[in-house]
Amino acid sequence: MADPRILIVEDDVLIGMMLVDMFDALGLPEPAQATGKDEALALIASEPLAGALVDINLGEDKGWPVADALVAMGIPFAFTSGGGDVIPAAHASRRLIPKPFRIGDIEAALRDFGV
Repeated sequence: MADPRILIVEDDVLIGMMLVDMFDALGLPEPAQATGKDEALALIASEPLAGALVDINLGEDKGWPVADALVAMGIPFAFTSGGGDVIPAAHASRRLIPKPFRIGDIEAALRDFGV
């Protein structure tokens, strides 16, 4: 089985590409990527993951079902957001990485995951 990867759940393709570039700059393997809730849930169910970065706003959906699935699988994660979001109490203790991203914030979150 493949080594666990980090999952990036981001509906904006350009932001997703920027995150992949940050992973490369940090010397990390290419992350798994999902642009929506359903794609993310399928990856969570089928691939070993070391952690995830979950955008709160995924088009018309929110990232809460993705967060719930990650919790159920015991996979660490952090939220990403452009701002103005209220995180539900069940996930209030999770790290929130604001956009625009800084590589140090991404690196700190990944360190929390043990990467």
